[in-house]
Amino acid sequence: MSAEISGAEEARIRDRYRAGGLLGALTPGTAPAVIVVDLQYGFTDARYGPGFDLDSVVTATTELVTVARENDVPVYFTTIAFPADGDGIGATWLRKMPAMRGLRAGDHSVEIDGRLGMRPGDPLVVKQTASAFAHTDLSDRLTEAGVDTVLVAGATTSGCVRATVVDACAANLPAFVVRECVGDREDGPHRAALLDIDAKYGDVISLAAAQAIARRL
Repeated sequence: MSAEISGAEEARIRDRYRAGGLLGALTPGTAPAVIVVDLQYGFTDARYGPGFDLDSVVTATTELVTVARENDVPVYFTTIAFPADGDGIGATWLRKMPAMRGLRAGDHSVEIDGRLGMRPGDPLVVKQTASAFAHTDLSDRLTEAGVDTVLVAGATTSGCVRATVVDACAANLPAFVVRECVGDREDGPHRAALLDIDAKYGDVISLAAAQAIARRL
């Protein structure tokens, strides 16, 4: 799926997928949580190697977080942070993405973007792989909190967002990716990832629909 794919071609792909038994629909539960994936300065500030323009994503995610807080929906933030003195479990990933070598524990680049209004005590998952679930305690935290649905925001759509949704599906946890709240460096991978997620692992929904889930409507 290239950046030049037309809306008509995407519609044809969806028709073929649906005819082949893909593109089923999930039903949200009654105990949602928001997972904000890697909206740290290393990604939201273009001065850092992995960074790019995520302003609109940050703005939309802040709106989602606000509604979640108003309705006592827990918000979990994730950040990529490698040890200050080594690569931890992320050595292979860093060979593929050396731009992330500056994302070290204690550096400003691993802090959550202040525009999101993260509060003291908000759960923070520190990771060294793409998925928020891999080699972290996120699954245990969600289970302990009784969470039965996750609303996923963040970056990048084709990388850490997609990996997180795939693992949520593997954990039998319905995942809803909020279209306005995710972003990628290029439109082609972004759109392809959204289509792939929607076809096989989670539902891609609007910000308004996500806010309705947060309000338990």
